[in-house]
Amino acid sequence: MRSLVQALQDHELIVLRVIGEWWELDLTGSVKAACVRELAPALMQLNLPQEVQFLPPEEAAAMQALVRASGRLPVAAFARDHGDVRLMGPGRLEREEPWFDPESPAEALWYRGFIYRGFDETAEGLIEFFYLPNEFLAQFPPSPKLTAPVKAAAVAALTPLTEATPPVPDLTDAVDDLTTLLLLAQQHGLQPGHAADHEAYLLNPHKDRLSLLLNLAMEMGLLALQEEVIRPLATAVAWLQKSRESQLRALAEAWSSSSWNELCHTPGLRCEGDQWQNDPILGRTALLDALPHTAEWYRLDDLAALVKTNDPDFQRPDANYDVWYIRDLESGAYLNGFENWEKVEGRLLRFLVQGPMVWLGLAVTAVYHNQPVYALTDRALEWLADTPPETHEVTTPLIVQADAIILAPANASRLHRFQAGRISELLPTTSGSPMASGKPYQCRLTPQSLARAQKQGINPERIVQFLEEASSAPLPPSVKRGILRWAEKGMEGRLETAVILRVREAAILETLRANSKTRDYLGESLGDLAVAVPVSHWEQLRTAVAQLGLLLDVTVE
Repeated sequence: MRSLVQALQDHELIVLRVIGEWWELDLTGSVKAACVRELAPALMQLNLPQEVQFLPPEEAAAMQALVRASGRLPVAAFARDHGDVRLMGPGRLEREEPWFDPESPAEALWYRGFIYRGFDETAEGLIEFFYLPNEFLAQFPPSPKLTAPVKAAAVAALTPLTEATPPVPDLTDAVDDLTTLLLLAQQHGLQPGHAADHEAYLLNPHKDRLSLLLNLAMEMGLLALQEEVIRPLATAVAWLQKSRESQLRALAEAWSSSSWNELCHTPGLRCEGDQWQNDPILGRTALLDALPHTAEWYRLDDLAALVKTNDPDFQRPDANYDVWYIRDLESGAYLNGFENWEKVEGRLLRFLVQGPMVWLGLAVTAVYHNQPVYALTDRALEWLADTPPETHEVTTPLIVQADAIILAPANASRLHRFQAGRISELLPTTSGSPMASGKPYQCRLTPQSLARAQKQGINPERIVQFLEEASSAPLPPSVKRGILRWAEKGMEGRLETAVILRVREAAILETLRANSKTRDYLGESLGDLAVAVPVSHWEQLRTAVAQLGLLLDVTVE
């Protein structure tokens, strides 16, 4: 990190003299540079490994911790285990003389000239470290713990369950819901922040899962914000053409480097303020490094404990646990300090497995003896081993019914389902998950959907051709006739939901039509004694009519 001379130059002159006295040097000069030139050669002559053997146990442990960490540790992390050094100016140093009564192992080593403190640039930004000068660190052989692969250590540290756990389905429905989102974005566009309005069409409408899928789709270039509305891009077709396993692999790859911040979605936590930030990739990296690459079942608590032992500061490289504003939703308290590691980092690690990894088909979870457990899927093991995904997939044709409803089985081509949605109106999944219940997706051909398709350049003849190809069967005559008749005559009929107002005398309707308080609520006349009222207006009409002295009866069937 720094040479010994550079490290000494950062000290106050009085501290240089204290270090000199410890090593029987009389540094009486008033020029700091001259003191450094005299002190540095003497310290370089020290046999540091031998000196460590004669240190008190706490001080020796602090030195060994720095050696194991390649000579440096963030100040907060080092201080957590070995104490801090009180920073004082020259006047206070002369008054208090802290070297005679050091408050911690770190402070004792500081005034012997063994450890130093300074800032260094890292991939995570500027971080302050306690460190050993280069000349000191070079005297120690590399630590075996530093050269051992992290993943190998993780496998040895976690103990798999010996008893069988209940079978848990391996979820792959992220692919199906993302196809639905692409389809909805194609049909009408998605309003940012309002995608949950479409939960009736999704297999799993969990808001955080939906947020993740939309974020991944935009980062993969499948969706984009265009004129304040989210629309699919042409690149989405290439993803839709892939096999289910290839689609899931693409989602896993995107997730590994995504900006989606799991910490801000972790159950039980609320991140507040905008003066701090975290890197979500660090959490995923720590997790994936710690996961044993086997299909066995493990306890989530053991996984969190392993990371806390081997890499506790994975989310906060500077080891500072007092600058993030994270509130515990149950107690309302802010979770500051390393003592709350389990409530923040521990919860985050569990959510990474129980949330994104399950949603993307990379893990399955269960409860074993009242404890949460997990196992990696074969899909996850292949991804971690960089084995190519299965590209072959057997799909089922679409089914076109005589009532103009198109059925897309759960194992139908996602591209065919998307293309069918471009020419039809998607119907809600009102009776639960189609995949769970074996029911297919449904969409209906309507004059409005045919008009939308034609506006996009899809003419009726091409619609007929596509439906015959995707269903591998001739179209029902009624459907083909309906499409071609629409092409010739346009919309010939419309079903509407409305409230019917019936009166005893025609004069009453004439009065309501003429009155400024009621006429805007009336729709199409259905004869002399009846009129249609839009569903959204009937309550206002009832109130306005009452103010005119006419009470309306309401019949609900």
